[in-house]
Amino acid sequence: ATLWAVFSGPAAAESPVVVELFTSQGCSSCPPADRVLSDIAARDDVIAIALHVDYWDYLGWKDEFADPSFTQRQRAYARAKGKRTVYTPQMIVGGQDHIVGTKSMELANLLQQHREAGNPVKVNLKRDGDRVRLVAVGNVGGGAVVQILTYIPKSIVDIRRGENAGKRLTYHNTVNRIVELAKWDSGSEYRASVQMPDRDAPVVVLVQQKGPGPILGAARLR
Repeated sequence: ATLWAVFSGPAAAESPVVVELFTSQGCSSCPPADRVLSDIAARDDVIAIALHVDYWDYLGWKDEFADPSFTQRQRAYARAKGKRTVYTPQMIVGGQDHIVGTKSMELANLLQQHREAGNPVKVNLKRDGDRVRLVAVGNVGGGAVVQILTYIPKSIVDIRRGENAGKRLTYHNTVNRIVELAKWDSGSEYRASVQMPDRDAPVVVLVQQKGPGPILGAARLR
């Protein structure tokens, strides 16, 4: 049995735990965390995604996956926790628990806790040609934000400069686009139909408490 064997089973996919890794190709401490993410990237009970930040690009290597909006997302998480600084590698589990991205045992414990707690919102997705139709049902309390994102399942990159110069690194579930669909402030149901620029790309929908706060529900189409 592996470290992640306890997170198997069909019921787990109904309430997946979202793990966000903030990482960078220019950060020498990040490859071990990238490997931790790769260990859970294919699981059905976990939606593991990597968001590459741009604040290490000045070290001599510009991260091709970095997006300023991902840096802004990480800074918003920090502000919500009363923190003034951000760092890599950082994992955020369920939109609320912040850990160093290399702490695999701590991550395993958090995944277990979040899985047992479940999500108050259930999200269902279905492809319809070049569109994704979504239905979310549940209690969003003081209001939520509905977001949709796409990711690249696997990439291999030769790093030629910077702190990781000379390394060939493999990345999994690298986010390339995240968009806010709507603010969901009332009612027990939200529906939408979204046209996707790439009908074959994996799609994730997150329903997240404002703040940014806890992720209330999530679903994925591979």
